[in-house]
This record gives sequence, C-alpha cells and structure tokens, in this order.
Amino acid sequence: QVQLVESGGGLVQAGGTLRLSCEASGRTFSEYPMGWFRQIPGKEREFVASISWNGDGTHYGDSVKGRFTISRDNAKNTVYLQMNSLKPEDTAVYYCGTNWAMRGSAMTLIVSTEDWGLGTQVTVYS
Repeated sequence: QVQLVESGGGLVQAGGTLRLSCEASGRTFSEYPMGWFRQIPGKEREFVASISWNGDGTHYGDSVKGRFTISRDNAKNTVYLQMNSLKPEDTAVYYCGTNWAMRGSAMTLIVSTEDWGLGTQVTVYS
C-alpha cells in the first residue's frame, strides 16, 4: 500500500524555523513530482510548494516565496520543506501530496494532486 507520512511539525515562535519531512513507501518515489499544501479549518487546501521528480524544478505559493524551500532526497524516498521566518499566518496542517496516477511536472501537480498524507500540525505563535 502506498503511504505518505509527514513529520516535523510543532509549535514555534514567529521568526523561527521548522523542517518538515514526508517519507513515501510502496512506490517508485523518484519518478514523481511531490508537493506540500496546507489547510486551516474551514478553508480550502492551499498550495505551498512543489518539486519535480529530479529536483530541478520547483514552484512556490506567493505567500511563502523567499521563506520556504522544498527539496528531496530520492535515495531516502523523502521530500522536505524548510520553513524559515515563520509567521502566525503560517499556522496550518501541512500535507504532503502527489499523484501516483501521473508522472507530471511540478507545475501540473499544483492542480492535480490526489494522493495525500495525514498531515502534520504547524503552529506559529507571536
């Protein structure tokens, strides 16, 4: 069974940093683009960042550009989200996602993600 398992969330003061990890199992991870999204209760899931299968292409949501960095280690079947200069408005559940049915690009994943992890809570306090 294919699984995506996020970790690394927590409670952090504004201006601080966190690094999220998402480990995939049960698939050839290195063939697929991967993405991070976030969601606040009562709101739609928001795109945060995505990365191509080989790491050469990345895309970011406007609200995180310059502060967050997505990366991946295909040898470890893991995608990361380095979050710097955190703000209270970054508080959300963060989800790792992909689409195991298509080997698209990092850009197309923004609108085609269908397979999700269970999420990890990030809380930023001022």
